[in-house]
Amino acid sequence: MTGKMARQVPQRGPSAGVTGAAGTTPGSGETSAPAPRGRPRSEKARRAVLDAAAELLLARGPSAVSMDAVAERAGVSKATIYRWWPTKESLALDALFTEWSAVSPYSRDTGTLRGDLLALLRPWARLISSRPYGRVLAALLTQVQTDPVFATEYRHRVVEPRRDQARAIFSRAIERGEIPSDTKVEVALDLLYGPLYHRLLHGHAPLTDRFTQDVIDMALSGIQPAAGYEAFHT
Repeated sequence: MTGKMARQVPQRGPSAGVTGAAGTTPGSGETSAPAPRGRPRSEKARRAVLDAAAELLLARGPSAVSMDAVAERAGVSKATIYRWWPTKESLALDALFTEWSAVSPYSRDTGTLRGDLLALLRPWARLISSRPYGRVLAALLTQVQTDPVFATEYRHRVVEPRRDQARAIFSRAIERGEIPSDTKVEVALDLLYGPLYHRLLHGHAPLTDRFTQDVIDMALSGIQPAAGYEAFHT
């Protein structure tokens, strides 16, 4: 009987077979180590690489984001970096995207177009004005003008995510009847983001909460019908 049972329940290592609750192997009555979940070490390394790239990006500019420098600062091998990013440019863009995504993503519907835009733009404007992002963007835009492949990736990783968030806000405003259905949303987005980027890149005046609010109000005065604007603004 003992030999028969041994053939029915073969010995397995901790990572083989199926475990039941509390790591119990069905049919054996023995407790094994819990199955590992995900790849925490890989995620930790990936996070370290992004943090290192962001630090170099903000401290010394995009040219400092070399695979050697990032690997040394993050404490990983270059092979680890190349596992996720084929070029230093793609790494720099991903680091910037991750930094900007640190702002709590906008999700709550305030009920008005103005309230939604304030909730979206003010936290982002505070972030980009708090560190030398203007210098970083200026260097990236120089490459955008001369490298079509990089330009496409830049728009995909840096420009479009923010515009997508704003597009969703304008869609809700159209559904509420707050703005006309034929509103030129792409032009509206340029009216909103253009002044913020202008101050960030030129540095001729501070990028403040008050300025962000003024930009939104002036843009909406030309987007919303007068009666509708007054009703939602008050």
